[in-house]
Amino acid sequence: MPYEPDDYLSRHFQTSGVDLASKIDELVTLSVPDTSPNLPLYREMLLTVIRMAQADRNRWDAKIMLQTLREMEHAFSRLEQFKRRRKVTVFGSARTPLEHPLYALARELGATLARYDMMVITGAGGGIMAAAHEGAGLNNSLGFNITLPFEQHANPTVDGTENLLSFHFFFVRKLFFVKEADALVLCPGGFGTLDEALEVLTLIQTGKSPLVPVVLLDEPGGTYWTHALEFMRAQLEENRYILPSDMHLIRLVHSAEDAAAEIAQFYRNFHSSRWVKDLFVVRMNHPLSDAALAELRENFADLCLSGSFEQQPSCETEQDEPELCHLARLAFTFNGRDHGRLRELLDFINLSQHWAKA
Repeated sequence: MPYEPDDYLSRHFQTSGVDLASKIDELVTLSVPDTSPNLPLYREMLLTVIRMAQADRNRWDAKIMLQTLREMEHAFSRLEQFKRRRKVTVFGSARTPLEHPLYALARELGATLARYDMMVITGAGGGIMAAAHEGAGLNNSLGFNITLPFEQHANPTVDGTENLLSFHFFFVRKLFFVKEADALVLCPGGFGTLDEALEVLTLIQTGKSPLVPVVLLDEPGGTYWTHALEFMRAQLEENRYILPSDMHLIRLVHSAEDAAAEIAQFYRNFHSSRWVKDLFVVRMNHPLSDAALAELRENFADLCLSGSFEQQPSCETEQDEPELCHLARLAFTFNGRDHGRLRELLDFINLSQHWAKA
């Protein structure tokens, strides 16, 4: 959803006759370029810290806030160089042995994703994580390690390299697993893998995370994800705990090539999306034909709160990313609820027969 300033945080600060608000404005003016659209955001960050300082929270609270801000800023800085590369986060058991068929499958997955020019993100550990990085190679690998109080090493592919980031907090690490991912591939694993799978689906289903492909990968004949999907359909879908269309958010495959092809197909025409005030804007590599737009308006009208789908060039409110101005736009008042149906819409626009002829 679009950013809205918090007026409560923006209240006037005054302590002991010192106008803190004006001091913060002065500091922001000295630190932030005049043309930056983020100036009010940085101001509110500083206001938030000042509020905490005024309350003089306990030391543990202050250390949590400091460590979180420090880790996030460091990660933002390190990952900037990979900003325009597609990345796939791969989850799976760290206990998968070298001789297991799933290890070979994960290694093949890494190599296949690299061939598709996608980077592989893992938790930098062993098992599935080590296999995926081994297949992708260092230049196509990113490791998000977690620092623990006992001895721990990242897998050999990323250990000791600039492609390894270490996090103190699990929740910050999990944020970057999802934030940096243009797709997620989940291999069989334990509680952690299931936690990641359900959390990612929850974030996408509720619109808290952008819609990306979520691919379940198992060995041929494997039943790990088949049984999980049977449970979801029998218990979640049939009891209406989820919408039937929510199951469209997940795709099951049994080969590395099918996993990579599924992700590549998702981005065949769809590029990215964002909210522009009350409009949901889908950026496309190719505009839709008039016939496809008419079909879309008829078959996906339930996604619109009002009005219908309109194709448009980039608008002035999107000038913060000028390198994307050439992309066609599909804009509509998305209901913000049915992301499974939104996935069906993206599958529709990704079919080349629906594109306008050049």
